Amino acid sequence: MTKDERDMTGTTVKSRSSETFDVIRCYNGEAVLAPHDLVEERPLVVRIDGQQYAVIMRTPGDETIHAAGFCLSEGIVDDPNDFLTIVHNENADEVEITLRPGIHERFERILKENNLVSLSGCGIFERGIQDRRLGLLRKISGGERIKVGDAIGQIERLRDLQEMHKETWGAHGAMIVDSSLETLSISEDVGRHNALDKAIGRLLMKGRLEDARICVLSSRISYEMII
Repeated sequence: MTKDERDMTGTTVKSRSSETFDVIRCYNGEAVLAPHDLVEERPLVVRIDGQQYAVIMRTPGDETIHAAGFCLSEGIVDDPNDFLTIVHNENADEVEITLRPGIHERFERILKENNLVSLSGCGIFERGIQDRRLGLLRKISGGERIKVGDAIGQIERLRDLQEMHKETWGAHGAMIVDSSLETLSISEDVGRHNALDKAIGRLLMKGRLEDARICVLSSRISYEMII
C-alpha cells in the first residue's frame, strides 16, 4: 500500500506501509497458502538542527507529522511555528528538522539529557529523563465526560477506520476526537507510541491541538503515553 504526503516544503513524497507475502493460514484443519499484506517496519532517524536526536522503529508513512508529534511529546516544541522546516529524506530514511532560535536553546538542554533509541513495541528507551517528562504534565481543565455506550462506540469507530489493520491485521491505531466526539485525527503504525505521535503531530501541524478532548487507542495505555 502506498500513500502520498507533502513535507513542509510542499514536496510530495511516497511511502510504503505494507508489503505482500505468501503466508500459510489454517482453516478448519486445512492449511491454505495465500498472499497477505504484512505491515512494514523500518528505522527513521530524527535529526534536529544537524544533530541526531533519536532512531525510531516505525511503519513508513506520515514521516513529517510523525516527527512533529514526536518533538511535541519530547517537550522540544509547543507550537507549529517552533519549526522552521521539517523535511523527510526518503532515500536515507531521515527527517531533518530546523528550529527557530529560541527553541533551539531548549533543544540543546534536552539533548544533553537524552540518548534515545525507539522500539515500536516498547516506545522510547530513556536514560534519566523521566523526572523531566513528568514535569511536562499539566492539569486538565473542563472535566470532559463521556457515556459508556459512547466510549464503546468510539472504540468500534476506530476499528472501522483502521484501513492498515484491515489489510495487515498487525497495526495499532490512535484516534483523537473533540468534545462532540467528531474525529479530528487518526493514524496507524506497527507501534502504538508511533500511532499516537502521528495523530498528535497531525493536529499540531493543523493548529488544532486545542480542540482535542479524548484519545482512543487500539491497545493498552501506558504511563509514557499519558505523559
